Amino acid sequence: MCVSRYSIIKNTIDYIETHLEDELSLETVANFAGFSKYHFHRIFQKEIGMTVMEYVRTRRIAVSASQLLYTDQKIIDIAFQYHFETQESYTRAFKKIYKLPPGHYRKIMSTVTLQREDTELKKEQTIKGWFLSGSHPFHYEIGIDRKNFHKGEASGYLKAVSTESFGEFATMMQEFKAEKYLGKRIKLSGFLKSKSVEGFCGFWMRVDNGLGDVLQFDNMGDRPVSGDTEWNHYFIVLDVPENSSVISFGVLLSGSGQVWIDQLNFEEVDETVQTTNINFSKDILEEPINLSFEEIE
Repeated sequence: MCVSRYSIIKNTIDYIETHLEDELSLETVANFAGFSKYHFHRIFQKEIGMTVMEYVRTRRIAVSASQLLYTDQKIIDIAFQYHFETQESYTRAFKKIYKLPPGHYRKIMSTVTLQREDTELKKEQTIKGWFLSGSHPFHYEIGIDRKNFHKGEASGYLKAVSTESFGEFATMMQEFKAEKYLGKRIKLSGFLKSKSVEGFCGFWMRVDNGLGDVLQFDNMGDRPVSGDTEWNHYFIVLDVPENSSVISFGVLLSGSGQVWIDQLNFEEVDETVQTTNINFSKDILEEPINLSFEEIE
């Protein structure tokens, strides 16, 4: 996806996130994006994997699930808050995602959540498949958040608990063998939310060979996320050369603040999708210059 379309999708999701409790239609959202309904429907579905209104409904259901667990708001009021015509239509939509009616979900999951939180207070939380690393990992923590999530019941987070100097960073990450993707172009995408990030945060991915040399890398350094942001969609696209050995990826937080991630996805893409690889050699000179320091710009 070209940079302009990336910005359009990102800005549109920002718009949706801040208008979940307002009337939203495909026409309204497409007008905001500056496209016809038909054209924007195609663009959005290709990038996000669902239609605009499916996305709106999914986010409304996810936010309402959190309200069911952490507020005593009536179910019918929640249904109307997110523009379902009846409590029955809200119940049907909710059951499609969570497999339980809202009332039953509230009773069961409230108890489960309390038990989980009690357990997590008693021992340091670990997350299956993920580990904490970075320059100062002991100044950060990772965990699972069951109140803030983009879809489903939980998200992962990386949070600064103390930072002593500028430039400290940590990452919540994974590594896996590159064998399945050799010779292919892959796309890492997902949703990210930030709070009080004074440095920057973002997804990152790198491809190494067997000697540990970096073959491809991107850390969203040219499109960093900072401050307070709502859930939005971000991606990285890299090639996996035939001599690749390991693929590493995760979320990076530099400085203070907190970042949440959810719904990460890996997929193979064709060469019409541009890579986001950082080309470290593009500014390297062909030969040495100005060795006497007498040349001027």
